[in-house]
Amino acid sequence: MSLSVTTHLNFRGRARPALDFYRQVFGGEQTLMTYAAMGQPDLGTSPDHIIWGQVTADDGFKIMAFDVRAGQDYDAGTNAFYVSLRGSSTDEIERRWAALAEEATILQPIGPSDWSPLYGMLTDRFGVTWVVDVDPRA
Repeated sequence: MSLSVTTHLNFRGRARPALDFYRQVFGGEQTLMTYAAMGQPDLGTSPDHIIWGQVTADDGFKIMAFDVRAGQDYDAGTNAFYVSLRGSSTDEIERRWAALAEEATILQPIGPSDWSPLYGMLTDRFGVTWVVDVDPRA
């Protein structure tokens, strides 16, 4: 048996642009299903909001997101979660960092750390905090 864990992000009306952005950064295939397409247009704040979406890349990157239902409580919270991006290639991590950093708030500039050749932390334009580093075992 094998298991996988995928980060599932919740938004209010921003799932589509967030998933578009992550597809630009990581490449891969994007799947978007709207409330209307699933026959539930009244459940969303807008029928065009995302009831389920995902970006999956060949290198193993996967992230899911949706827009919470109309009337559903939503609070992005403060430090409720981080998305950890760890890779084996310094060049690849630097490239992904640069893309994620556009319009982001840099919490820890990327650079060498005691535990990794490269480590950085940022909150992207959608309010998602990313911990980015190079696997020290790589």
